[in-house]
Amino acid sequence: MSGFGIVGTGVIAAMHAAAIATLPGARLAAVTDVAGGAAAAFAAARGCAAEPSLDALLARPDVDVVCVCVPSGLHAEVGVRAARSGKHLVVEKPIDVTLAAADRLIEAARAAGVRLTVISQHRFDPGLIELKRLIGDGALGRLLLAEASTKWYRTQGYYDSAAWRGTWAMDGGSLMNQGVHYVDLLRWCMGPVTEVTAVCATQAHQIEVEDTALAIVRFGSGAVGTILSSTAAFPGFPQRLEVTGADGTVIVEDGRIVRRAFGPSAGTDPGAGPGDGAGPVDAGAAAGAAADPAAIDVAGHAAQIADLLAAVEEGREPAVDGQAGRDALEIVCAVYESARTGRPVRLTGS
Repeated sequence: MSGFGIVGTGVIAAMHAAAIATLPGARLAAVTDVAGGAAAAFAAARGCAAEPSLDALLARPDVDVVCVCVPSGLHAEVGVRAARSGKHLVVEKPIDVTLAAADRLIEAARAAGVRLTVISQHRFDPGLIELKRLIGDGALGRLLLAEASTKWYRTQGYYDSAAWRGTWAMDGGSLMNQGVHYVDLLRWCMGPVTEVTAVCATQAHQIEVEDTALAIVRFGSGAVGTILSSTAAFPGFPQRLEVTGADGTVIVEDGRIVRRAFGPSAGTDPGAGPGDGAGPVDAGAAAGAAADPAAIDVAGHAAQIADLLAAVEEGREPAVDGQAGRDALEIVCAVYESARTGRPVRLTGS
């Protein structure tokens, strides 16, 4: 039985607690938060301990894994301390808001010999697993084009609910916070990005960061693509990943394949996979996280946390490790740099 500690008891912490509760080999031992009252209420509702400080939580021998659920700009700071205490790490997305911070966290985990996973729960969605399989099997042929779209809606009240929201230092904008999931999926499916050209705008909120980002990307393979992320798209729509190869196209919306089409040169029909639809779907508004940050399905988080526990047991890296988190962050940072300078940004493409 692995004991978990959660640092930060805001909106996303409830998702981590619910995911842990579904796993037979896991239990939530303790939580902590700079707001002691919030931690106490969170703990009382879930039958675990509330510790007065991070040090107190890290000192507990029954905490084997720490879930880092603090504001994004504090992920590395908390994660490094947890790693040095010998705790394995589940870090909410993004890994942090700067590459320097991400590197500190990755190195701390490596030096301590602990496992680190950065939340990208949609890699565990059935539609994404099937898309990745089709790409790996060559069913789409040579990859040509990909589109990642997050057109969500957040009210001004969402940003006003905490002083850190909508800031460069602690949060980042719509791409760093909401769109990063599909940035990770885009890179996971298409491979390394070598160049980004982008524009960003703050159009519907009083915040210092962008609420809309649009980028054109080039991949190391020669394929091209687009990234769109917004929290100004009322009332919020499904997250969408569309991948086109020389032999076919697959479209995923909110983790479910809604369209797949293969040309004559693709050979035998690869067949329908989990969650496939027969054709186009209604383009109406999406329910859930598209409009409500608390409305996230627990299954993906549970699957990713289960993978971390398996990685610890098997002595391997998690499916989504620190480097994967850094790769997604590098693309987001390149989008911001290109938008700021008005010039294309080259990436290492590693």
